[in-house]
Amino acid sequence: MTTARTATTWTGVDPAHPFGIQTLPYGSFTTPDSPVPRVGVAIGEHILDLTAAATALLPEHAGLFAAGSLDGLLGAGPDVWSQVRSRVTEWLVDERHRPVVEPLLVPAAAATLRLPFTVADYVDFYASEHHAANVGRIFRPDGNPLTPNWKHLPIGYHGRSGTVVVSGTPVIRPRGQVRTADGGVTFGPTTRLDFEAEVGFVVGIPSRPGRPVPLAAAGRHIFGVCLVNDWSARDIQAWEYVPLGPFLGKAFATSVSPWVVPLDALRHARVAPPPRNPRPLPYLDDSGAEPWGFAIELEVSLNGHPISRPPFAGMYWTAAQQLAHLTSGGASLRTGDLLASGTVSGPRREQRGSLIELAWNGAEPLTLPDGSTRTFLADGDEVVITGTAPGPDGTRVGLGEVRGRILPAADGTTTR
Repeated sequence: MTTARTATTWTGVDPAHPFGIQTLPYGSFTTPDSPVPRVGVAIGEHILDLTAAATALLPEHAGLFAAGSLDGLLGAGPDVWSQVRSRVTEWLVDERHRPVVEPLLVPAAAATLRLPFTVADYVDFYASEHHAANVGRIFRPDGNPLTPNWKHLPIGYHGRSGTVVVSGTPVIRPRGQVRTADGGVTFGPTTRLDFEAEVGFVVGIPSRPGRPVPLAAAGRHIFGVCLVNDWSARDIQAWEYVPLGPFLGKAFATSVSPWVVPLDALRHARVAPPPRNPRPLPYLDDSGAEPWGFAIELEVSLNGHPISRPPFAGMYWTAAQQLAHLTSGGASLRTGDLLASGTVSGPRREQRGSLIELAWNGAEPLTLPDGSTRTFLADGDEVVITGTAPGPDGTRVGLGEVRGRILPAADGTTTR
C-alpha cells in the first residue's frame, strides 16, 4: 500500500494543504440534511464521513464510529488507531475505492463541527518556562520568578470538564468575587478576561488506579493532539487562588479545536525538549528516551489581527512527563482525558501566549492595527488560535483552529 509519506490523493487536494493526506485529523460533525452526529476525517476542504465509510469498507471496526464521536476509537488502542489511519489513507489514495468513497465526501463549509469526544477529566499544566517566568516577574518583581518546585515537577490543576466547549462556542464573560485596590471585596463581571494559547493531548487507553504510567508507555495512552484556549479571569483568579489554586477564574469555559490530529501525523514534528537543570527525578527523567517535544507553531489573532506566534518546541515539560507525574501518585487515566500544556510562550514579546504577558498585566497596552488598545479582552472580541507542524517531504500538518467570541456577562438572574 502507498503510505502517507509519499502518497498523492485522487481527491486533488494540494499536498501543501494543512489538511492534506499527511494530516487526516478526526472529528465529529452534522449537516443540515442529516442532524445525526457522524465521525469525520478532514481532507482538504471536505470531510470524509467515516461512520458511513467504515460501514461499507471497514465493517470489523464500524461499531467504533456508530455513535458519531471519537469515544469508541479512542478506547480501541494503538493497533486499531494505526489500522484505521492506514485504511483511510488507502481509501483516499487508491482509485479503486473512489466510487464508494467520493460520494461520502461532505463539503466542510456545509458541516457543523461538534465537540469531538466526551471529555472525561481535564488537567491544565503550567509547562512553559517563559510563561511561568513572565508571570513570576509580574507578580514577584523582587523575587525569583519561578517557584521552588517549578523545575522539579510539572505543575497543574484539575479543571472542569463540563465546561470544555468546541471551537466557535461563544464565551460569556464570567462573574465572580474580586478584591479592589482599596482592599474591599466585590462581586461582578471580570474586567481582566484573558486567553491562553495551549496544546491539548487526548488520552485514549485508560490505566488502572494505583499503576503509574511510565514515560515509555505514553504513546500507548495518548491518541493525539488538539488546540486549547484556557480562558482566564485574572482578577477572579488572583483573589481565589491562595492557597489552593485556580477555581472559578478558569471554570467558565475552555475551548478546544474540533479536530484531533493523531500522534502518527506528528512523527516528523518531534524534537528534543530543552535541557533541564536540575535533572528530573528518575520517573520524570526522559534523557535518552523518545523525544516528546513537538515543533508546533501557534498563531494567535485578535479580531482578525495576528498578535502572537508562540513556539511549542520550547516547552520545558512534555506530555509524557505530565502523564507520568499525573499517574505517579496512583491516579488513573480515563478514555477522553484531556491534558492541556499550559500557556505556550517563547522568549520574545511577540511569542507570548496570553494578554497578561503581551500587555504586561496592563502596564504595556497592546495596540491593534485599527488604533484601539487592549490590556484584557473586551466584549465582542474574537480570539482565534491556529497551529501547524512539520510533515513529511516539506509539508505542513494542520491542527486547525480554536476560536471564541466574548459575550457580555449574564445579568445574574437565576433560571431553571
